[in-house]
Amino acid sequence: MSPQPASPSAPSIISAIPPGGWLIAVLAALSMAAIGFWPSPPTRDRTMWTFAQPHYVMYGPIIDRWNAANSPTIDLTMLGLVPMERRMLASFMSGTRSADLLEVERRIAARAFTGPLDAVGFVDLTDRLKAEGLLEQINAPSFSPWTSRGRIFGLPHDVHPVMLGYRSDLVEAAGIDVRQIETWDDFARVMKPLMKDADGDGQPDRYLLNMWETHDDHLEVLLLQAGGRFFDDSDRPIIDSETNARVLATIVSWCNGPDRIAADAPDFTASGNKLKSDGYVVCTFMPDWMCDVWRHELPGLAGKVKLMPLPAWEKGGRRASVWGGTMLGIPRTAARTPAELDSLFAFAKHLYCSKDLAQELFRNGRIITPVKSHWSDPVFDEPDPYLGGQKPGRMYIDLASAVPARTSSPYNTLARFRMLDALVKLSEEARRTGTFDRAALTERAMHYLKDAQHQVLLQVDNNVFLRPPQGAEAPGE
Repeated sequence: MSPQPASPSAPSIISAIPPGGWLIAVLAALSMAAIGFWPSPPTRDRTMWTFAQPHYVMYGPIIDRWNAANSPTIDLTMLGLVPMERRMLASFMSGTRSADLLEVERRIAARAFTGPLDAVGFVDLTDRLKAEGLLEQINAPSFSPWTSRGRIFGLPHDVHPVMLGYRSDLVEAAGIDVRQIETWDDFARVMKPLMKDADGDGQPDRYLLNMWETHDDHLEVLLLQAGGRFFDDSDRPIIDSETNARVLATIVSWCNGPDRIAADAPDFTASGNKLKSDGYVVCTFMPDWMCDVWRHELPGLAGKVKLMPLPAWEKGGRRASVWGGTMLGIPRTAARTPAELDSLFAFAKHLYCSKDLAQELFRNGRIITPVKSHWSDPVFDEPDPYLGGQKPGRMYIDLASAVPARTSSPYNTLARFRMLDALVKLSEEARRTGTFDRAALTERAMHYLKDAQHQVLLQVDNNVFLRPPQGAEAPGE
């Protein structure tokens, strides 16, 4: 059978393309040719993102001096925490460029550790840190939030030890010597005279501690100090531990019942600042950076506040905790060659390990550096008039090695909120039943913590990269 000729009325594909379509096709072809033959641009400036306005201001002069002597130069940009997190994760998941250096806060950094190690969006700095001796030069606990499965993905910016800030005007007027306080039980006993009812309304005029069942940051501070943890070294949840239960029970007894010593004066709020100024709470948790917050938000308390180490949970126990943290990391997409990685790391080391930054961080932010060689700098021995002439730099440095290590688990925030749920439920039960005995509260705390453990474990085990090997026994099983 001979082939049939095409129908003369059937339009061909070529004739079906309108003139505008041909124009688009020609322009596309020309664009592709131009891209192929266009000369490569000169080495571009490198970009760094930070989320903190004080950091942006402090880094400016250091970066200017670096740029005057080095090429490529560094261009610093400030982003909010939410845009920073979204852009970082979008870049990591798509493999596209973001900034060449990312300064990120602890909770955001942990999001990068959700998958397998070879998929973490930050460059693994472990071997480089070892080779350059930085593991010995930097305070060891400061690496923990940026360490996942034994590998380190960021340079630490800080230490952030926590002490107790107290109204020294009130304490000293009452003749109280805080040197008599070693444990939290000592704290409640020695400070108790400050809880008088001078106005006769049947309630104390002030409370000893700024702590409440809704303060998740304060909960973590106390938990870490006591040796409690959300996860073990393998990033498996260990929420339902005896230590965690004891901490929850103690907090509930502080906030409720006949031996109540705590009240709610929220940090970073006008209402909380008013309560602190009025002396409604005598003591509050003070990481190094909080000293600077108080200087700006509570200037009327200048000379009326001092610091002391946290009371320990038992005699001879840890007298410090930790709150907050920041790292500087290099995204994998930033360094196409070993030379580019060398250049970026050289700048990161210059910025974070410089004496200039150590001095600026403390003078302008009251933040102590994690670089141990700078701890002898005289800046840390300068008396602070706001803190009654105390030397906060030296006091915080003396506690730096006692700062507890922390988890880098991407589920840390989930675990913290589930534990906070357990604390709220335990507190509500205590008020409902009138049960404020710590032993009884500890037993009930375990009930709520087991539920929290189950909820977090379900989420963790949905992640095949963090699931224990087949046949391995998970905690609690």
